[in-house]
Amino acid sequence: MRIAIVTDAWAPQVNGVVRTLENVIAELRNNGHEVLVVSPADAPSVPCPTYPEIRLALIPPAAIGRRIARFGAEAVHVATEGPLGVAARHWCLSRRLPFTTAYHTQFPDYVAARTGANPEWIWRYVRWFHTPAAAVLASTPTIERALNAHGLTRIRRWGRGVAPLFRPQGERNAAMATLPGPILLHVGRVAVEKNIAAFLAVDIPGTKVVVGDGPARGALERQYPDAIFLGALFGEALADAYRAADVLVFPSRTDTFGLVMVEALACGTPVAAFPVAGPVDVLTPDTGAMHEELSVAITRALTLDRAACAAAGAQFTWPASAQQFLDALQPFGAALARAS
Repeated sequence: MRIAIVTDAWAPQVNGVVRTLENVIAELRNNGHEVLVVSPADAPSVPCPTYPEIRLALIPPAAIGRRIARFGAEAVHVATEGPLGVAARHWCLSRRLPFTTAYHTQFPDYVAARTGANPEWIWRYVRWFHTPAAAVLASTPTIERALNAHGLTRIRRWGRGVAPLFRPQGERNAAMATLPGPILLHVGRVAVEKNIAAFLAVDIPGTKVVVGDGPARGALERQYPDAIFLGALFGEALADAYRAADVLVFPSRTDTFGLVMVEALACGTPVAAFPVAGPVDVLTPDTGAMHEELSVAITRALTLDRAACAAAGAQFTWPASAQQFLDALQPFGAALARAS
């Protein structure tokens, strides 16, 4: 199948949306599907207000449509609710072509955290954007219920996976190995919506390590000088960091899934989190601890069996995720005629 994916989030951005799309696209291509990615890399862009690392591309619907038609797409997936997503949505609707969307991010909560806006105002936009979709892909039962509560009912489940390099066997980050234990790790974008300050403020023995980068890093480094900030790590270096940690601390209250949790589990590292969407769907009593007092969750997580965590993390695979994505697509019935 020839599949067009339109996304406002793409490399060099580093976040769960990009990593999910990259892994699923790789699986699709490995299975013989052809994939076109329409992203901010393809057009002039402007920095996102309050988050300049994210670029907002400016492409009119007709230009996106020409790319999709030239590609000869048989199905379209609109991955994000940004300018590119809106333009692709408009083009599909104007031609009565079915398309799928995905709810990757707690967009109303993110905007509220950054601007103070009422989340209900943003939910109006989310409903407007996703209602025409033939299917809205959601990562967990909790997110599906949230979408249902806001009037979106055509939901299909789209789980996440773990790359084979995330495994309990392997090297451990050498710098982390010399730090006083227990090693408490956070991995992710260093931004206000990730609630990292809640982790760094916890009064608990050990060393706090933050892996990742983002607009809040400088302020957090100044406010919490005892924490270790390693910057962004990738591939085997990231797996080494997971293996060197005693607990992954996941303080976010706004994630729809939390890909880093299953990566940590696959490396044998238990998770401490708040009992919110994402953790409540991913963690079990054997693999993580959840509590409104993060220090309590961390203390409990330190007692969990690493082998049980690794076994649970191995159940999340990208081939299964790609198949769910493929099953939810709404093919046109025939490829679009290619145009010059």
